[in-house]
Parts: sequence; structure tokens; C-alpha cells
Amino acid sequence: MNTRYFSIVLLISAGLILGFYFLTELQKTQFSKQQKPVDSFQSAEKLSANTIVGNNPPNLIPVNNSPDVAVNFEADNNAKFTHFRVGNRNVKSIFAEQDKVWVGTSGGVIRYVPETDDYRLFDVRNGLLANGVFHVSRWTETKMLVGTYGGGLAIYDEIKDKFEIFNVPHGLADAFVYDVLVMPNGDLWIATWSGANLVKGGRLEDPTAWQTFTVENTQGGLPNDWVYGLDLGKNGEVWFATEGGLSRFQDNQWASWNHKNGQGAEYELVKGDNTFKSDPAKVSSHHARQKIEMGLQNVDTAYNPNYIVALEVDTDGIVWAGTWGAGLARFDGENFINYTVKDGLPSNHIFMLHQDKNGILWVGTSNGITRLVEGKFSNRFTTHDGLFSNTVFSMDIQQDKTLWIGSFGGVSRINM
Repeated sequence: MNTRYFSIVLLISAGLILGFYFLTELQKTQFSKQQKPVDSFQSAEKLSANTIVGNNPPNLIPVNNSPDVAVNFEADNNAKFTHFRVGNRNVKSIFAEQDKVWVGTSGGVIRYVPETDDYRLFDVRNGLLANGVFHVSRWTETKMLVGTYGGGLAIYDEIKDKFEIFNVPHGLADAFVYDVLVMPNGDLWIATWSGANLVKGGRLEDPTAWQTFTVENTQGGLPNDWVYGLDLGKNGEVWFATEGGLSRFQDNQWASWNHKNGQGAEYELVKGDNTFKSDPAKVSSHHARQKIEMGLQNVDTAYNPNYIVALEVDTDGIVWAGTWGAGLARFDGENFINYTVKDGLPSNHIFMLHQDKNGILWVGTSNGITRLVEGKFSNRFTTHDGLFSNTVFSMDIQQDKTLWIGSFGGVSRINM
């Protein structure tokens, strides 16, 4: 009996050790660079789809003396298009600074210095509570904001080289943080899966500075507790992208809009163009409940005109809302105009919106990226043109006009 018991314990222990080993190997991130030659970029209008340079196996160079991280590169100093691989992960956020780029992935945060080709991975092994990252941005000269998927809000202190975590016990509405907005007066807005937080003066350590806003305590002013994005309006108002529509907080008053008010194209208009034919409600109880709540019982594809996945308020104060299968909605404060594949969009599923310094709106979709110039979509490019992946989640532009585009599996760098 004792021998049998000992054998069972030994087998279980061996299994746990083996499982931990494979899990560790799976979590290792490779941020590898593969360069493609491009004759001329010409403002993203014409990109040549060339094969990777060289026939020899790429070199592996360790970075930061870490055995877990290595750069995989092929030398081509004249390349305009560069790929950085992050493995089987999504790149949900990119924050580009003059001398470095922060990349938020579903496997941690990567800090990359282009000049030295040096980078560092931050994950649960050095301070984060969860590897999934939805947001990364600068807070102060020495601190970064990191919104995680299940690990709360992480503040990285570059001087101390240390993370400080703020979670539900501190006042955070939910451990899933999708976006963070720093206001001109120092206030912080935090978008979570269970409402939005306002932290007065950014005093995260002060329990009295925290407020939580939900559907219930705003009397529907916030149309859904899943807040996916935030942006600052032209007149100091705050806009909220939720799973149930668009919301605005101005002068302590809430207002909201959704498909009933004109947001998102009608299903009959887009159902023939939507590439996601499967019904999410069949595999997710959340989506099944969502269909009932939003009256979408007759829909059997990935379509929800109320669900805003991407949000951008342009310099003219126009609000742009990227929806889940219902195209791109333009809102001037009173009326909506909806753009779909029939108007030139690559896809009706919009994952990313970014306005550059020239006022051009970049639109990342499930089928590549395009630009909205003078009311028309142009210069679409995909993997055929050199993009790393057609599923575009994030984007930022450095001061030297270098574009960084995040997608599934990697990042594309475009030298303008």
C-alpha cells in the first residue's frame, strides 16, 4: 500500500515538474526582427512585397544577458520595412517615444531601444501580476502605466526598476484594465471590465481619491460596465467606448448613444461582407447573454453595432468609433455617419484608430490597415504589401515619423 502510494505521488510530482517546464517555455517571448527591403515607401501608398533578405539562417544574439530573450535578425540596413516577432501573442498596445518603444503584448511588456537594438521583457517574473497587457503609456517622466488583463493597474518606476500594483482592494473597479487616460489636471481615468474609475489628482495611494462609475450609479449614462476605451474631447470632456455604446462625461453630466441612435451599420448592410462567419454566442456565455441584452437574436455572425472596440477623438472634436462588425462610426455630437466595406474599409471589424500629426486617421482592421484622407479611404496595405499580420490592434508614430504597427504575432516598423 505504501509502495503504491509512493508511486502515485512520484508520478504526480513528475507531471507537475514537466508541466511547469512546458509552461515556462511557452511563456518565453522572442522579439525577433526580420527585415524586408522596400524600394520606396511613399507615405504608405506603394509597398513592394519582397521576400526576406538572405538565404542563410539568422544569427541569434542574446540581449541583456538573459537566456530567455534573444534577437533574431537579418542584416539589411537600408530596409524600410522591419518585422519584430513576439510569438503566438497579440500586440494590443504600442507607445512610441523618441528613443524607445513600449510594446504591450499578451505575454508581457517589451521595452525596445531601436538605436542599440536592445530590449527587455517585463512579465510575471519581474513584477506584473498578469502577462496579458492591454495598455501601456507614459504617466510621468519616470513612470509608466500598464493596464493588465486580470492583474490590475501596474505602475513601472524606471528609477527603482520596480512595479507597484493597484487592484480591487485599492478601489479599482476590476482587475481587467483596458485603457488609462491622464487628464490635463492630473486626474486619471481607468477603463475596466466593471465600470470606469476616476482617481482625483492621480493619487492612487489615497483611498478617498477613487471613484467608480457604472451603469447603475450613472443611471445608464454609462451604457455598459465593460469600458474598452477612453479619450479626451476637444472641450475637456471624456469619451468612453463600451460594449453597449458610446458615452460622454462633461460638466459632471453623463450622456450615451448606441445603435438605436445611429451608431453602427445595419446588419443587412454588412452581413455579406463580414469575414467572421461563426457565432460567438455558441462558444461564449458572455456573448450569448450579450445577444439577448442587445436584441441580436437574429444575428448568427460576429456582429454587434453597440460594441466599440476602438475610439479616437480627432483634433476637430469628431468622435470616431470602431465597431465589432458594424464598420466605422463618425459622430459629431448630434449625428452618426457609418462607413463600411462598401465605402472602402478593408473590413467592418475595427480594432484600432489613430490620428497622426497631419490629421490623417489610420484605421486598423481584421483585414489590414487603411487611412482616411479627406473623407476617403486610401493606401490600404496588408501582409501582401509587407505588413506583419492583417489583424491590426495598435499603432503609434515616433517623432521621426517611424510607424510602429502592432498585430497578432508581431510588430511592423515602417521608416517613412
